[in-house]
Amino acid sequence: MRPEGKARMDKILDQWAGPASVLDVGSYDVNGNFRDIVTNRPGWQYTGVDLVPGPNVDVVAENPYQFPWAEDTFDVVISGYVMEHVEAIWLWIDELVRLLKPGGMLVIITHTSFPYHAYPIDCWRIMPDGMRYLFDRTGQLERYTITMPDEFDIVAVAWKKVAA
Repeated sequence: MRPEGKARMDKILDQWAGPASVLDVGSYDVNGNFRDIVTNRPGWQYTGVDLVPGPNVDVVAENPYQFPWAEDTFDVVISGYVMEHVEAIWLWIDELVRLLKPGGMLVIITHTSFPYHAYPIDCWRIMPDGMRYLFDRTGQLERYTITMPDEFDIVAVAWKKVAA
């Protein structure tokens, strides 16, 4: 994890008012994690999920496109520097959105440009238009903020629609 990414995630989480249940997708601690910026907030609950057991992993999922929770479980779903390692990112985004409660916040930080780094694979570099397309195709997200704060990263925030 780039140190800038942790600071960015911390600032983004300030957008959520009150306590939150947070799912961190791809939580395995390779070189940093988001647990402390979540659990330092009063009343917030953190769950880390990854495909392999290890440091900072609370739940091991067998399938990257089907996590072991019911739909509408989490207030906030975050993922930092994981998306580039997911083969079918369109299926993965659908699963993250499925887990969000209506009105919930999705936060993804990933690379737009970065050297090849397989953990265990490295598949994608996403640009704002690609992220917008992935969010649009779910039909369930709104109020996007998609930025490229530096030459390496894209930061995307979206909110799950509340049924009328």
